[in-house]
Amino acid sequence: MDIAHLVHMANRIGQFFEAMPDRPEALDGIAEHLRKFWEPRMRRTLLDALDGPGCAELHPMVREAVERHRAALTPKTAAAPAA
Repeated sequence: MDIAHLVHMANRIGQFFEAMPDRPEALDGIAEHLRKFWEPRMRRTLLDALDGPGCAELHPMVREAVERHRAALTPKTAAAPAA
């Protein structure tokens, strides 16, 4: 996954929710959108790069939402198949 593209998409989501007057609700909305509409691989890539240079341009509101809801956004690992 290209982190620059993911950051661009996340920033567009952040711009939409930035207009909401209730900041906590907006942060929840950003996280909920990422959880519902981003596939696990996309979320994992964003979470893994969050503190690196690839996310330097991440919208501050998106960063806050992702950090606040990290546990809910972290994809569940697939269970190992039974032997």
